[in-house]
Amino acid sequence: MTDKPLADQLALVTGASRGIGAATAMALAAAGAHVVLTARTGAALEKVEDAIFAAGGSATIAPLDLTETDSIARLAVAIGERWQALDVLVLNAAMLGTLGAVPAIDPKELARVLTLNVSAQAALIGAFDPMLRRSRRARVIGVTSSVARKPRAYWGLYGASKAAFETLVGAYGDEMEQISTIRTAIINPGATRTAMRARAYPGENPESVKAPEVVGSRIAALVTDDFQTGHFETVEA
Repeated sequence: MTDKPLADQLALVTGASRGIGAATAMALAAAGAHVVLTARTGAALEKVEDAIFAAGGSATIAPLDLTETDSIARLAVAIGERWQALDVLVLNAAMLGTLGAVPAIDPKELARVLTLNVSAQAALIGAFDPMLRRSRRARVIGVTSSVARKPRAYWGLYGASKAAFETLVGAYGDEMEQISTIRTAIINPGATRTAMRARAYPGENPESVKAPEVVGSRIAALVTDDFQTGHFETVEA
């Protein structure tokens, strides 16, 4: 097998400015893909882009807030004007929200979390569906959490949003399986050294959990392999 199995392919990674998103973008670029990096912070995206270039890869940054009205549609138009097909879509961007008891959930915060973790994800799938269908072998990867399938005390807000997210990605995969080459997978990265993890577990030693690069490499490997839609991959520590 070539060391650039994703050569001439286009990938889009959300939440690509740091953590799992940045590591995944770098791993996909190392496999030969041209990667479009999206996140809110342009300066952070530029650092990831520079790292990809320094390693011999190629990337394009597209700073935007996925919760802003019409931002996703504008991104899809801009990418569609430059490329015909999208081969890899990694849905990684997410918001943790406040950890707390269900009765204490703030309705306004609930709306914000659901907007990014669910509504924006549905909008991304809808906006890029035409480009994914034009790919010879499209892969959609959703990054999830164990609390989506196993409720945990004080994680109701985030867990509910991820449960809805898994349903969206899984349903899309089922819809596409018989009519296109699109396949979807949902990955639970497990305990990983990220800013979100640090917020959730402030007393934890970061070195006690795996680096984002482990997850990024696993996602890149999954993209290059064949898998059945609806198969949930877990990255072990």
